[in-house]
Amino acid sequence: MGPLAGLKIVEMAGIGPAPMCAMLLADLGATVLRVDRQQPSGLGLPSQTRFSVMHRSRHAIAVDLKRPEGTELVLRLAGSADALIEGFRPGVMERLGLGPDICLKRNPRLVYGRMTGWGQEGPLAQAAGHDLNYISLAGVAHAIGRAGAPPTPPLNLVGDFGGGALYLALGVACGIIEAQRSGKGQVVDAAMVDGAASLATMFFGMLAAGHMSLTRGENILDSGAFFYDTYECKDGKYISLACIEDKFLAEFLERMEIPAAEMPPKMDRKRWPEAKAKLAQRFKTRTRDEWCRLLEGSDACFAPVLTMAEAPEHPHNLARQAFVEVDGIVQPAPAPRFSRTPTAKPTPPEAPGERGNASLAAWGFTADDIAALKRGGTLS
Repeated sequence: MGPLAGLKIVEMAGIGPAPMCAMLLADLGATVLRVDRQQPSGLGLPSQTRFSVMHRSRHAIAVDLKRPEGTELVLRLAGSADALIEGFRPGVMERLGLGPDICLKRNPRLVYGRMTGWGQEGPLAQAAGHDLNYISLAGVAHAIGRAGAPPTPPLNLVGDFGGGALYLALGVACGIIEAQRSGKGQVVDAAMVDGAASLATMFFGMLAAGHMSLTRGENILDSGAFFYDTYECKDGKYISLACIEDKFLAEFLERMEIPAAEMPPKMDRKRWPEAKAKLAQRFKTRTRDEWCRLLEGSDACFAPVLTMAEAPEHPHNLARQAFVEVDGIVQPAPAPRFSRTPTAKPTPPEAPGERGNASLAAWGFTADDIAALKRGGTLS
């Protein structure tokens, strides 16, 4: 099921954006096989496999890549795959004998997806780093935060998953489409610093046009504006307000019974703090649920700020089945949705080798092949 059904992808196990990319492709129907290490890697994953939900919907094997037989196993997989994705530092796959030149020689149609923070070349290419470092260099982290406060780390959504996993998934999908026309594969160099910068394209344009300040907390979308922010309620919970357009702001004020004349002009930035203080005082007079009853579902551009525990139980998310339960773990459902080739419900994450011989048998390995690999210690 899913629009990518029939595609085969090899995933070299890693952390962060590479497994997220593999999950996205698997969610959309691709057959993905994760090649993991035989020894615990200390990747910071949950101790119980069932909680590693980014590993869902695919099988995994544990291979000793220090053995020539392990290298050959991966090359054989790559030989029948549409794509391979890896997230190591530049040069690691080459040292393993699994670089793109070798893999493309084995399979000229292979799309070889490479996920790094800094990219395959450049002064920082070999330096260690994480999400926050990459979005900092891209100019993105500096713009996120409140006035007078340091930049706020936005979880690892902007670098790892937005600028990394999504761009790698798009690149791999585009590469596969092109290979189906040309018969030739290629390397996809997805760097989180590139992707994070790309995500900020609109803001670079706003800055150039003079419509955005470099000072945090003074702009429309960074908590500067009174009509685009979160506010605390009487019960200590929060709501979000995003009535940017005049007609939506007008409806908000009408529902709040605040005369428009009592509020400063919408784009009078010097008076934004005054307007925010007025709204902050008003929102603290009722609980979050009371504000929901007044504003939710209207054109006031309002929503409660839900916790991750609350979100799956909201009526809208329930109606859309935006979350699913897999092996007792509530998690986001596959996205986006397709009218003719719907995706299947995710399957639980598997430990390497949990499926036994079936994982490799689906890729054309015989029982004798698998037995020989296990006898030699190449395959756990």
